[in-house]
Order: sequence, then structure tokens, then C-alpha cells
Amino acid sequence: MTAKRSTDPDIPAPAGTPLWNRNFRLFFLARTVARFGDGMVPVALAAGLLDAGHGASSVSFALGAWMICFAGFVLFGGVLADRFTPRRMMVLADVMRLFGTVGLAVVFAGGAPPLWLVYALSALNGLGAALFQPGVASMLPVLSPDVQRGNAVLRVAESLATMAGPAAAGALAGFGGPGTIFAVNAATFGISGICLFLVRMPTMRPVRGDSMLTELIGGWREFRARSWLWGVIAVWSVYGVTVLGPMVPLEAVVVTERHSSAMFGLMMTVQGAGNVAGGLLALRLRPARPLFAGTIALFAVAVNLLVLAYDVPLPLLAAGFFTGGVALAFWLVMWSTTVQTMIPPEALNRLHAYDVAGSLIMLAVGRALAGPAVEAIGMREVLVGGAVVNVLVCGALFAARPIRELRRVSGASAGPVLLVGESDPEENEKHGQHGARHTTEQH
Repeated sequence: MTAKRSTDPDIPAPAGTPLWNRNFRLFFLARTVARFGDGMVPVALAAGLLDAGHGASSVSFALGAWMICFAGFVLFGGVLADRFTPRRMMVLADVMRLFGTVGLAVVFAGGAPPLWLVYALSALNGLGAALFQPGVASMLPVLSPDVQRGNAVLRVAESLATMAGPAAAGALAGFGGPGTIFAVNAATFGISGICLFLVRMPTMRPVRGDSMLTELIGGWREFRARSWLWGVIAVWSVYGVTVLGPMVPLEAVVVTERHSSAMFGLMMTVQGAGNVAGGLLALRLRPARPLFAGTIALFAVAVNLLVLAYDVPLPLLAAGFFTGGVALAFWLVMWSTTVQTMIPPEALNRLHAYDVAGSLIMLAVGRALAGPAVEAIGMREVLVGGAVVNVLVCGALFAARPIRELRRVSGASAGPVLLVGESDPEENEKHGQHGARHTTEQH
């Protein structure tokens, strides 16, 4: 390890602590506001670059620069979060994104900006996101007395913010142009950074020692030691390439061609409403085997694919989008809660970074292959094939005993009791239990 706590290891607030305590309120506001700002970026880039006459490819390259930097550096973000504490890295990341987005606001306000500068500033924002993301997983278990409920509340709020961000950006584009959109976006990062700075976290003292490469290798060993973790991510990699990756661009193509771009926007809103419903469902249900329950929900994503594959009436299309949104949101809450309550805090940032990096790469591959696959075998065949793979993936998750039988840890509602899993005695014995206590010294 490269960082030691100044007191005994941390555990979160006791079970009697209300969810909406001061720290969680600040964290909730930071995440929601930042997600609202993230939703504005594609609209701002499209409005600014297309109005400047650069063409659709320039928007793809700008978003691609963000994605490349994020996927390329998120693993290092996990190591740095372990070394310097996640809160510090998240505040630093918000400062970086604040400056990068202010730069975009200035260059677009001045007229037609040079493309290299837009790409460079987008890449800087992607680097900031890579430093920010790993800490999201490890901060919540410390700040929330109920990890699943905290994840569910965040999922609901982030879904609403994701729907509101593009709508607000569209209104601002007509009012003040892309420079105004980026100025508001920059303000969201400023608010997020201030909120995270005010969060009181356990004091950690950096310790010089292992190199970054050694820590990355150590994180990989922690990752490999948990069969339920790498099993889900291995299956999810196939899912990303064959189902989730292609679904996003194909949704846009199918709905726009059959109906209109306005109807596609409406379907995205319906899907977002499904995400909200899935989060609310996760607030109510506390399954003894969360990954088993999440996998049952994941079967319903096939409905979303099938209503796209066949030219169904609009009410049925909307029902399919809503069902898919519910299923994915419920699965994500179950998955996030499992990871946050079953992995030792000293490894959580790095393991979450491996999870995020792998997922993003597979999603990107799936999106890139969607077009060629449709040209080669046809739209309906790709979508029906995705629905079949969706069922097979769920079957694979059910077939894996460490995943199927992994049980909610005792006391998980009060925070992370970091037991590897009741269903895997060998791993329990190998990794043991990790307790934690924390002080609330600020900074």
C-alpha cells in the first residue's frame, strides 16, 4: 500500500446515521450537478463545431479525444486515488475540468476555434474524468450509512440529470450559443469541486514506497483473486461488444429512420424514466443474492432489442425502451453495491478503475463494429442476435456458482463489511474480513 490512515482503518457511519447526512448531501450534489454538466457536452460540441462548418467527423473526433484520455488514464487514476485519497484526486480532477471547460467556453465565444485546440481541451477534460471516476466507488461506502440505498438515490438523480442536461444545452444553444453552454458546464465542475472539498473524509498519510507499476500489478492480483469479480467483468466484456455497445448507435438509426429525430429524443426520455424507475425499485428491494437478482432484471434488456428489431407500434416501442432502462439501472445498483461492500477499501479504487476501463473499451469496440455488422448481415439480424446473446450472457452469469450464490454481506445496509463472500469459502479464508474506523478531520 502507498497510503496509511492516521488512525485505525475506516468504517462508515453507524447504522443509525441518516442517509442524508452532511457528507452524503455534499457528495450527492457534486455528482448530480457534474452529471448534468456532462450531458451538455455533446450538444455544445455539435452546435459549436457544426456551426463553424467543420462537419460531423469533427464532433466524433472531439468526443473521441475525451474517451481516449479517459480510458487510457483511468487505471492510473485508481492508483493515485489510493495513494493520495480519492477526495483529493476528485477535487483536482474538477479543477482540471473547470479550466478545460472554461477554455472551451472562451474559444467558442470568440468564433470558429482551431480544431486542434478543441481536441486538446477535450482531451484535458477526459484526463480529469479519469482522475475523478475511481474515487466515486470508494467514497460512497464511507459517506453513506446504507450503500445500496445511496447507490439507488444517486442512480435516480443521475438519470434525471442526464435527461435534463441535453435539454438545457439545447435551450442555451438558441439563447447564447456553444460558449454559453460551456460556461454553464464549467460552473457545474466548480460546484462539484467545492462540494467535494467540503466533505469531511478520514485523514490519510501518504507513504512513499511502491512504484505506480507495482501498485497496478497489485491491483490486478486483487482483481484476479475474486472469481465473482473477474467472472462478471469477463462476461460483461462480451455483453459490451455484442449488446450494449451496438444498441446505442442502432437505437438512434432505427428510431430516426422509422419515425423522426424528435421521436428518438422522446424514446431517450422514456428510457431515462426507466432508469429512474429502476433506481427507485432498487431503493425498495434488498435481495439476499444481489447479483442473482440483478441478472434476472438483465434478461429484460432483450425486450429493448426486440422492439427495435421489429417495426412495432409506438406504445410498444416506448414500453421496450422503458423496460430496458429499468433493467440496466437495477443491475447497475446491485453491481455497484456488491463491489463497494465486498472489496477492501485499500484496493477499491484500483479495482473500480479496472472495471471502468474494461467496460469502456468493450463498449467502444461494440459501437465501432455495429455499422459494419449491419452492412454485413442486416439490421434485424444484429438486433435479434443481440437479444439472443443477452439471454446467453444472463445464463452464463447464472451458471457461475461464485456469481449466482454470492450473498449480501451481513450488515451491508450499514456500510461495507468487507467479506469476500459467503458463497466462496476459499476466498473468504484467503482474504478475510477488513474492518475500518474513521475520524472526521477535514482535509
